[in-house]
Amino acid sequence: MIRGMKSKVAILRTSPATVLEDTHRLMNLADYQEALPKDRDTALKINISWHFFMPASSTTPWQLDGVIRSLKRDGYDSSLIHGCHNRTVVIDAHFGEEQNKQINVIRNHGLRNVHLYEGEEWINVRDAVGDLADKFLCLNEVYKDGFMIPKKFIGSNIIHLPTIKTHVFTTTTGAMKNAFGGLLNEHRHWTHPVIHETLVDLLMIQKKIHSGLFAVMDGTFAGDGPGPRCMVPHVKNVLIASSDQVAIDAVAAKLMGFDPLKDITFIRLAHERGLGCGDVRDIEFVGDTDVANENWNFVGPFKKMTFASRMQHSIYWGPLKKPIEWTLKTILAPWAYMASVIYHDTYWYPAHQKLVQDILHSDWGRLFHNWEQLEIVADDLARQGWDDVGAEPMELKPETLKLMRKSMSLLGTCMREAPEFSARKRRKEG
Repeated sequence: MIRGMKSKVAILRTSPATVLEDTHRLMNLADYQEALPKDRDTALKINISWHFFMPASSTTPWQLDGVIRSLKRDGYDSSLIHGCHNRTVVIDAHFGEEQNKQINVIRNHGLRNVHLYEGEEWINVRDAVGDLADKFLCLNEVYKDGFMIPKKFIGSNIIHLPTIKTHVFTTTTGAMKNAFGGLLNEHRHWTHPVIHETLVDLLMIQKKIHSGLFAVMDGTFAGDGPGPRCMVPHVKNVLIASSDQVAIDAVAAKLMGFDPLKDITFIRLAHERGLGCGDVRDIEFVGDTDVANENWNFVGPFKKMTFASRMQHSIYWGPLKKPIEWTLKTILAPWAYMASVIYHDTYWYPAHQKLVQDILHSDWGRLFHNWEQLEIVADDLARQGWDDVGAEPMELKPETLKLMRKSMSLLGTCMREAPEFSARKRRKEG
């Protein structure tokens, strides 16, 4: 952020009928072409907070489609644009991009689809940022031997595609948190006790290595409660964009009913260090500026925590920290991955299918449900959106057994991909 200049955040109301045109207008209101050089590779950092479809949890297909079509309309070379995914031991990114219909969009536009953990080169962070690493708030202590970041990020643009939602570790999550999986290659859970400081360190890295940094946040659905998975979704019909990652997260937090500087530590820390503007009074709003005055009065992630989130808080910040947290830095760590998958995928999601079924009857839910039939051809850049979102879904019978079987297969995947095991495998292969 340049001192003396106000950060700009674009905010628009939207609907399925106009969402593609609205996304193009939104991005240009936020001056994205000034932020992202056209001659550089551009990563679309897709957010998958759950491989199962949970409204507000992950990047929506219309969010991704709208951004790609906007780039193409404005002369960005499709060969320099790619979808970008990280891996998480409790989230299957390949299954997730299918279930959330993100891969449909990537394939429709013929873009590259990069999974950062599969064949991509990673380099030591100090080789990428030099002496900037000496200014980290916490990462040097967390990773005493250093850590790796994707080499392909250096000198490239990145567009983060988060959603408006709450989070049991950071109160809210958005553009800054979206960098978490992509920039830290393994043992990311080691940073949970200092998660706010970690996000500030990661933003410093991003501002150093990327040629351009931008975010388009989807608030067509917004999630309240113990996110980023076990949420209550709401239809809010809002889009936000900015080149200031701190400002866009501050605006999203304010919409949800939080005070960004008082309630969200990572926003305050980044604001104090001049990495962006977390004070909404100093942000220039463009677009449907009255939306910025809305207060959705979300209850937040802490008042109705799940059993899993209560246990996580006890381990990282509470009475279980001393007796248990040490196990998460040893070969014993996969117990936590297994517990997460069993609770969220085997129990919580099958037990809360009505939340998903109810919202599928909304306009956005119907668009998602019927996406394969409604997808617009890639070279039709004039369409504003979808006047017809298709028929309402039939009331489906609970698929508890099917979901439980899938959960068990994902449990096997998360164990194979656990860094405690995969790192040993790589050392043996080397």
